[in-house]
Amino acid sequence: MIYFSGIGLLTVPYALSSGGWLSLVLFFLITIMTFYTGILLKTCMDTDPTIKSYLDIAERAFGKKGRIIVMIIMNSELYLVAIGLMILESDNLRKLFPNFMIKIGDLLVIEGRQSFVLITALVILPSMMLTELSILSYVSATGVFSCLIILGSIFCVGVFGGVGFHEKGSLVKVSGLPTAVSLYIVCFAGHPVIPSIYTSMKNKHQFSQVLLFSFVLTTLTYLLTSCVSYVMYGDSVESQITLNLPTKLISSQVAIYTTLLIPVTRYALMLTPVANAIEGGLSIDYKNSRKVQLLVRFVLLVSTTMIAYVFPYFENLMAIVGSIFVALGSFVLPCLCYLKISSSYERWNFELVGNVVIILFATLAGILGSYSSIAELVHNY
Repeated sequence: MIYFSGIGLLTVPYALSSGGWLSLVLFFLITIMTFYTGILLKTCMDTDPTIKSYLDIAERAFGKKGRIIVMIIMNSELYLVAIGLMILESDNLRKLFPNFMIKIGDLLVIEGRQSFVLITALVILPSMMLTELSILSYVSATGVFSCLIILGSIFCVGVFGGVGFHEKGSLVKVSGLPTAVSLYIVCFAGHPVIPSIYTSMKNKHQFSQVLLFSFVLTTLTYLLTSCVSYVMYGDSVESQITLNLPTKLISSQVAIYTTLLIPVTRYALMLTPVANAIEGGLSIDYKNSRKVQLLVRFVLLVSTTMIAYVFPYFENLMAIVGSIFVALGSFVLPCLCYLKISSSYERWNFELVGNVVIILFATLAGILGSYSSIAELVHNY
């Protein structure tokens, strides 16, 4: 939820168009389950005051192997999201400048989307060379405010831009439900940072109320954005709602330019934990070397740029992230860790049944979502 504030908002209209109006039932179900698993993480931390992070919870439950597995899952998720940010930036820049391309003499012509991927990499490069990212973290923390700006801009396009709210949409699309669920799940990622937030709070007894308020605000924002966008554009909603907006309108430009800030402010923040994990696995002679740190970050930037350059399918990437990594991090792992730490698995009760149901739901959603996304990707590619 925290990681994806902004990204989830852009994709949730496409999720609704993929699954139809009745898919919102699953959206609310996902909201309830992820709020519950957030509380489970808090409960795990209360059992041991030395637990400070998601990785500590995993190690407390399953030992060093559990910590390593969760670290791989978290960093893989962040790496893929960083690729998604590159695609997001290039798609919206192409929306603003559809005729742009890079020509190097008569030998090389780089078309619009690919050229914007390269330009985005150059813009992001200075932030990747920093090890102190406090300024970017403050800017990135304005995610909720950015979401409200985008929502307001979309609504203005519908009211004043001549688009209107006339589309009825579909009641349900069974074939699109796996994709819809995967993208709904992406909206509520961010569980790996919940322990850090809980640890930093002075009044920890207020955590449940703070988490509830955050979920309610996020859910309402996503719900309004998806419904407004769906009645505006119906089944023609793009993978990012900003790609539907007419660029000549000021309100559209506000939404698109606000969206363009998201990758610039968050890319380095996403990949810094990945870089730190790689550096942590190096020998003592290299892990503290400034040159090695810069090299690791440069390689990460180059690799994500290369993948974004040849991989234009934002919706498929986000669906894969949701169906595999977020399903594990926000559903399966919190339940498994809680059952192991609390020993709740030893006695049959409603709590055990509830956790098992969440695990089964996430597993089924992950399998169907992954298959659907990969199949669609192969078909498109």
